[in-house]
Amino acid sequence: MKYDEIIVMKNGKEAHLRNAVESDGAVVVENFNLTHEETDYLLTYPEENSMDAKQEGEFLQKKADSDNEIEIIALVDGKVVGTAGIDAIGTKYKLKHRAEFGISVAKEYWGLGLGTALTNACIKCAKEAGYEQLELDAVADNKKAISLYEKAGFVEFGRNPKGFKSKFSGYQELVYMRLEL
Repeated sequence: MKYDEIIVMKNGKEAHLRNAVESDGAVVVENFNLTHEETDYLLTYPEENSMDAKQEGEFLQKKADSDNEIEIIALVDGKVVGTAGIDAIGTKYKLKHRAEFGISVAKEYWGLGLGTALTNACIKCAKEAGYEQLELDAVADNKKAISLYEKAGFVEFGRNPKGFKSKFSGYQELVYMRLEL
């Protein structure tokens, strides 16, 4: 899938949102490691990243060539400061109407509207891909993210009290959310 948009953040600076491609592999890995170090609300820790720059580049190109999946990067002054994407839940008939949404933004850029812009971009792409439902998991303590998702139209449909086990805080409850497209 393809996506390309310039937005103005709350601080007046521009951010370029576009689909990632193979040549972005190294900078996306760098951003992954940064964002996964800055918060305990994401699925993995930086040391659990299983892809090097070449593998990441191949993954990103596969997404760029896909008709129904995408990885969008947010660039500010040429630097990747956030990523978001949609992934098919499955290819079987009973699952192909569903996609999963994921997002991460560098802490320096929290509160500037970048998360909202990336979320809206992924919702638009999911609709264009023909999905009927977009899903995500959020750590219950991550109130800002849950608020962002609710403003975008996501609703809670369940919880898992021991969804994540943090190295730092023990079990983290996961909130399951969905958006009908």
